[in-house]
This record gives sequence, C-alpha cells and structure tokens, in this order.
Amino acid sequence: MSIPFKKTFTIGKDLTVNRMGYGAMRITGKGVWGPPKDKDEAIRVLKRTIELGINFIDTADSYGPNVSEELIAEALHPYAADLVIGTKGGLLRTGPDQWPVDASPEHLKEALDGSLQRLKVEQIDLYQLHRIDPNVPADKTFKFLQKAQQDGKIKHIGLSEVSVEQIKHAQQFFDVVSVQNMYSIDNRKWESVLKYTQEQDIAFIPWYPLNAGNIAAQEKLQLIARKQSYTVHQVALAWLLQHSDNILLIPGTSSVKHLEENYKALDIQLSADDLAVMNDLQPISQ
Repeated sequence: MSIPFKKTFTIGKDLTVNRMGYGAMRITGKGVWGPPKDKDEAIRVLKRTIELGINFIDTADSYGPNVSEELIAEALHPYAADLVIGTKGGLLRTGPDQWPVDASPEHLKEALDGSLQRLKVEQIDLYQLHRIDPNVPADKTFKFLQKAQQDGKIKHIGLSEVSVEQIKHAQQFFDVVSVQNMYSIDNRKWESVLKYTQEQDIAFIPWYPLNAGNIAAQEKLQLIARKQSYTVHQVALAWLLQHSDNILLIPGTSSVKHLEENYKALDIQLSADDLAVMNDLQPISQ
C-alpha cells in the first residue's frame, strides 16, 4: 500500500509551489564557471521546467557568476504569475569550483542589486544567505537582510547550511521561511534541522539531493528501483518527497531528458514497506 504525500508547499504562507523544483546551478560552465557548453539546451531546459509545471527555480549570483540568473531572465522573462525564483548571495567566485565566503553588508548589497537587475525584477521572491560568514558578525549580516526586506527588495528570506541555533538567531531579525542544507537519503547530517523546519513550517531545500550520484551504490535502493521500474535516482528523489512534507526538491541538470527523468519522481508511490527499508538505510556519510 502506497503512502499519499502532498505535492505542493507554501513558502512564507503566501508562495505556493510544486515541491519538485529546479536548481539552476548546472546551466553554467565546468566548475560552475562561465557560460554553459550548450546555451541552446540550457534555454530549452528552463522553458521545459515551466511546461512540466515546475514553478520554483533556485539560483544564485555566484552561479557563473551571474550566468544562471541572466539565462533565467533570457528564457523566462516576463515570468509566469505563479513562478517563484529564489536566489542567493554571500559567496565570491575567484575561479572554477572556488567559493570564498563574503556575507558582509557591502558585498551582499552589490550581490542583491545585481540579482535584481539580472533577473529583471523589482523584488526577489526568496533571497537566501548562501553562508554565514565566520569573519563577519552574524548580526551585521542579518541586519542587512532585515533592512533589504523592509526596503522591499526582498519578499522572503532563507538561510543555507545552518544549524538550528543559527536559524533561531536569525529569527530574531526576520522570519526564516526556507533552509537549504546538504541532505540526501545517504547523508542525513542535518536531520535535526529538518525536524525543526518541519515543526516551524519552514521549507527545507536539500542541496546535493542525490549526493553527486553516490546513492547508486545502495543495493537496497537498487532493488526497490527495479521493482518500481524506475532509476535509483528517481526513487531517491521520491523518498525525499515522502520523507517530510516541507522538503522542496531542486535537482539540477543541463539536459532536458534528465530534467524530465527527475520530474517523474513525483509519480512514484512508495509503499510503506519500501519507505521502512529506505528510512533504515545506513547513511554513507554523516
């Protein structure tokens, strides 16, 4: 017997999105640096997201840098009324696969203003702090985000790669409506954060939801996937959707075919027995 699950979630009590979203990091060059190898395919991917019913796209000024946001605007602007675009700030780019943290108000102002311009919007639906900067007092960063929200540049604010204590700290300055932490069926380091966000009705957005494909090594997952006639990756995404109703998925890809494969995870109905097996999988990394 399969377990029914909700297919939408409302961010910040007013932005209802399909829980299968799209992460736009991969429509850039190697090392998330520069333009994509196939720009035409990247544009097709973005347009296909809308055709599939995806209405939540996650990006960041650091993807490219700037490239991902520019392509989103080129492909999709003017945006559909129900499309929610979340972007992030707080990282610098000094080269391929290089991500120094800078969450100073000075850098965030430049990043936020740039995102508004590139995305061609007057307000960011969801602006997420990419990282809390160990070299900048968190209060300074949070006060900047609070002021940007008060000024109307940001509708809702989220955090990334944070603990429960850090979320509670930020909540002294603004409502935290989303948390984007690394999480997958075989990497549940942030289970306590997932539980807290669930209790607080905060969206939990796993990045690396397939652990860079490493979940394929799980033999029990392989058996369930074969029984379901789906891929291991699709079954792992389905588990995330059914593990907690506040999880929003943003698997990334630069291929229309792969995008469509990921989206089919919405159709998978895992049985109570399958879920029990998957819940008990020993994480590869903690």
